[in-house]
Amino acid sequence: MKKTFRIKKDSEFQSVFKGGKSFANRQFVVYMYKNELNVPFRIGLSVSKKVGNAVTRNRIKRYVRQSFTELKAEILPGHDFIVIARKPAADMDGHEVKKSLIHVLKRAKALNKSAYKPD
Repeated sequence: MKKTFRIKKDSEFQSVFKGGKSFANRQFVVYMYKNELNVPFRIGLSVSKKVGNAVTRNRIKRYVRQSFTELKAEILPGHDFIVIARKPAADMDGHEVKKSLIHVLKRAKALNKSAYKPD
């Protein structure tokens, strides 16, 4: 995922938290906020130390980034997303992470009508 698709600055995180809506399931909390930028979408990741050690946290972040890359065509453009991983996400593999994120994004109505249907 290119760096233009990432949210890094604290001020950008705070604007999404303050202005956005949150949607959640057991594994993830997703904040969604309409942006005015010229990119399809941007993503910020937050994985607490309570979730696991550095290896586990980085693996979760890799899986989330990969899932968003694979779902790029289905995600509505012009939105910022903050994904917060909860503790159960530490025990998931890549396919389960993608399936869980699809579930949350469908609840947020962030996927197109012809959205990806998981196996």
